[in-house]
Amino acid sequence: MDIGGPTDVQHVAHVTFDRFNGFLGLPSEFEPDVPKKAPSASATVFGVSTESMQLSYDSRGNCVPVILLLLQSRLYDQGGLKVEGIFRITGENSEEEYVREQLNKGMIPDGIDVHCLAGLIKAWFRELPRGVLDPLPSEQVLQCESDEDFIKVVRLLPQTEASLLNWAINLMADVVQFENVNKMNSRNLALVFAPNMSQMKDQLTALMYAVQVMKLLKCLTEKALREREVTSPPVDTRSSNEAEDGEKEVDNEEEDEEEEEGDGDGDGVYIIEEVDSEAEGGEKEVDKEEEEEEEEEEEEEQDGDGVYIIEEEALQITRVVADDHKSESMKSAYDGSITSDSKGVDGVVQPLICNPDHIGNK
Repeated sequence: MDIGGPTDVQHVAHVTFDRFNGFLGLPSEFEPDVPKKAPSASATVFGVSTESMQLSYDSRGNCVPVILLLLQSRLYDQGGLKVEGIFRITGENSEEEYVREQLNKGMIPDGIDVHCLAGLIKAWFRELPRGVLDPLPSEQVLQCESDEDFIKVVRLLPQTEASLLNWAINLMADVVQFENVNKMNSRNLALVFAPNMSQMKDQLTALMYAVQVMKLLKCLTEKALREREVTSPPVDTRSSNEAEDGEKEVDNEEEDEEEEEGDGDGDGVYIIEEVDSEAEGGEKEVDKEEEEEEEEEEEEEQDGDGVYIIEEEALQITRVVADDHKSESMKSAYDGSITSDSKGVDGVVQPLICNPDHIGNK
């Protein structure tokens, strides 16, 4: 028998569902058949079973409470993965209580410290009615000695707890990927998450069981990181050495381009230097010609000075000869005058007396 499509469809009312108050806007004729309030709704998001909470799927297909997805998204948006000591440092109690109240109303306030957000995620797991790992047989967990043993025993978890554990493991793996900044490796995260993943009531085996839980979380976190390296996109599938080689190749290409640009600049400088050298050579030739001209002029001047000096010397010699001749004639005249006029009666030489007859004679 074939079932046909709906007929005589009418829009009677718009109905919405609220996890606290059930269906809103439901027509009165449908109220007897539909419960007014959701039977499993909870007024708080902490300390209640996941069955009474609104669930959603994350990017890896894990069905988890929406509150965890909201806290994770806000933690990532505020850069919590790169904060040192994330999930190890606790936030302020007053701020955590305020955020709890807002989360129970279905919203997260802005400006919350990342350590407070991380602490609330751990608190949510810690306050579950039953721990995520409590369904596992404690004897088998205590007997695990290798990574294969831990992986095998985790497969015994129910679907709900397995999804929560997988979500927590991937959260820890996200944090470990920034361990060079936040200083939180897989062991540190396993150490702070282990007390929140189980509620071992036997005090005699609680310590040993906590150590095994820590090893289990560390093993699963490292396994998730290895799987990411294999299944990551092509850009991220390269090993660290290949990535470094690729970066080196890019750097070498950039250096080659810079060298080519530098060579081009060098050619320009070389051309400029050649032009400058040619200009300097021309200037030197001009200077050399000027120097030669100056030297020729100096030589001509020196030649003229020599002639002039010779003429002056000849004139001086002539004057000296004339003066000597004149001085000799005057001396002879003087000697004659002395002999005739300057001797007295007794033959004593008398002082020379001007003779008026000789005045004016040369």
